[in-house]
Parts: sequence; C-alpha cells; structure tokens
Amino acid sequence: MIFLKFFMKNSPKMNYTDFSIGLTGGIGSGKTLVANIFAGLGASVVDADEVARSLTAPGGEGIEPIRERFGPEFIGQDGAMNRAMMREHVFSNANERLKLEAILHPLIRDVSFRLAEEAKGDYVIFVNPLLVELPIWRGMGTRVLVVDCPEELQVSRVMKRSNMTAEQVRAIMATQATREKRLAMADDVIENNRSIGDTSREVEHLHAIYKKMAQNAFL
Repeated sequence: MIFLKFFMKNSPKMNYTDFSIGLTGGIGSGKTLVANIFAGLGASVVDADEVARSLTAPGGEGIEPIRERFGPEFIGQDGAMNRAMMREHVFSNANERLKLEAILHPLIRDVSFRLAEEAKGDYVIFVNPLLVELPIWRGMGTRVLVVDCPEELQVSRVMKRSNMTAEQVRAIMATQATREKRLAMADDVIENNRSIGDTSREVEHLHAIYKKMAQNAFL
C-alpha cells in the first residue's frame, strides 16, 4: 500500500535540481529493491552506501583521513578500509563512530551532489539509511519516501542474507531511527511487506506521479 501527502515541502531548493526524492528505511526494509526498480523505470539513483564504499575502496578519498585518524591497521593490504574491523570497532563505541562519520559524511554528501548534477534520469533519488537520523542529511530530497515493513520481517530478511543473529540485527536497528519517527517524516510510504510484484506495481505508480511532479517543477 502506498501513502501519499500531495504537497511539496517548503524546503530550500537544491542547486542541482528542483525536484528529487530522499529514499530511506530501516535495515532489511527493502530500500535497495525499491531503488533498483525506480532505476529501471528511468530515475537516477544516488546511493549513499555505494558512495561510501567507493570512498573507502583503494585510492578512495576517505582512505588517508581514516588512516590518519584510526591508524594503519584499519587499512587492508589491498588499500581499502577493513570494513569488518571498522564495523566492530565503531559499533560498540559511539565516540569512535562519530569520528568516522565526521570523516565520511561530508565526503558522501559532496560526492552525492556531484553525481546528482551529472544525472540524466527523469529525476534523482537519494538513497540514504540515515536520512531521518542525522541533520547533515535533512533536506536531501524535496520529498521523503520511506520503505516500511514490520520489524520482525526486517530481522528475518537480514538474517537470511547475512550471518547475523536476531540479536545482532536488533542491535543495529536500535541505533537507527524508530519506525514511528521515519513514518512521521515521510511524504510517501511504500509498505514492502508483500511480494516483489506488489512492490514493483507500487513503485511504478509512484514513478508516474514523481515524473509528472519533476516535469512541473522544471517548468
């Protein structure tokens, strides 16, 4: 089921577009699935997680700042950040997580804007799991689209695709915005708790609406 608020926020216009979507959701909600369907329909998708991976890959802009702040042991022999080691390090230490975010988040934001400026699709979708949680991401998108599903479904999905236990998944969920907080900030909601076909139809419906909104915004 799709829920829509048919009004535009009074947020400042971004200098790269007059219309864009900020797509978010909790771990296991199906953000990637939804984003991929949008991309197949003609939207340009800018995924914060993919940008982060490029920044921490060999030669990425984030490597040297991370080496300087956390030490060379957090950089693997291939020149990439040791993601497993860093995840374990920051997950149990909020101060260290904030230091990593202080390095990566401004870089992710800058690269995301550059990619949006180069986008050729019908409109831009910014995919960001922290769109609600952190002020740096607020306003990324003139509309906020939340992909939602029951928490038990989030847990089971993540367990199926990873080696995590239910307790580990719930620990990650506890660091994210609550389901209620995300929904309160949403302009639009996709309830991704049924089949892929059902979700695809909901995305197709929203894409048609967004495409018209984008065209009107550019007039």
